[in-house]
Amino acid sequence: MLYGRTQEILYELNKLKEEREDQEFLEKYEKLMKAPVYVDSPLAISATEIFRNNMNLFEEEVREEIQKGDNPLEFPGLQFTQTAEESRALNEINVPSIIISASGMCEVGRIKHHLKHNLWNPNSTILFVGYQAPGTLGAKIVGGEKKVKIFGEEIAVNARIEYIEGYSGHADQEWLLNFVYSFITKPKHIFLVHGEPEGQKILKEKILETTNIPVTIPEYGENYKLDDKISIESKIDMYDKHKYIRLEIIDRLETLKEEIEDMSAMIKEDIFDEDKKDEEIATINDRIKELEQQIVKIIS
Repeated sequence: MLYGRTQEILYELNKLKEEREDQEFLEKYEKLMKAPVYVDSPLAISATEIFRNNMNLFEEEVREEIQKGDNPLEFPGLQFTQTAEESRALNEINVPSIIISASGMCEVGRIKHHLKHNLWNPNSTILFVGYQAPGTLGAKIVGGEKKVKIFGEEIAVNARIEYIEGYSGHADQEWLLNFVYSFITKPKHIFLVHGEPEGQKILKEKILETTNIPVTIPEYGENYKLDDKISIESKIDMYDKHKYIRLEIIDRLETLKEEIEDMSAMIKEDIFDEDKKDEEIATINDRIKELEQQIVKIIS
């Protein structure tokens, strides 16, 4: 099997027909695979290239398929959009198609442009294949919100929204417990440093109940001494915490810079589009003014 959600989905699209024999399903599959499939994520494209260049490391079953000429990461209609221009062009196509894009929680990157152009359309389906953290754009859509803001514009959610958990990159409670059980020599202490607070508490109780291994859920900035007796050695002071926030701001600014560059390219296309009405151009102008005002508030 392959690892990496994009690569797994490509594998499944390629191999799905081999797992089913009923004629009705095969007819639906043939119809589905007539649609072009676009991988529109620079990171996913680079990762796929790594898979392609290291196929000798695949499982024996997959290697045998490749030797027969059946590459699991290649099939008719599969295309990779390398550039931002190619990505934007996908929003102009008027034929049924499949677009695989990141990020998983829809906070940054090309996926936001695809959502802007497809969420309002009742003929579109948005399929989420991973966990959506509370407060993210992805979580709002999965949670059933009827309108969301993308690039400052309110977009109606009319598309069909689907969500499957099978491709999540994170182990669930059962697999985490199995991981703990698998140790021949059990760990002396377990720290839970990832996950939602409520989920961490439940997992902690399960581990204690089934293994009696001490479990700690550390708070922000706690520094532990790992010795025969686990103890808190120090806690981060407010200065260091503020220093961390400063680094987070820098990271957010870099992300914002990338989004503004993408937004700029899209707006330039809109304003030179002769089919755009004057009212639409005026609305774009008003929104840019609002964005300018928000930036002025931040830096003043």
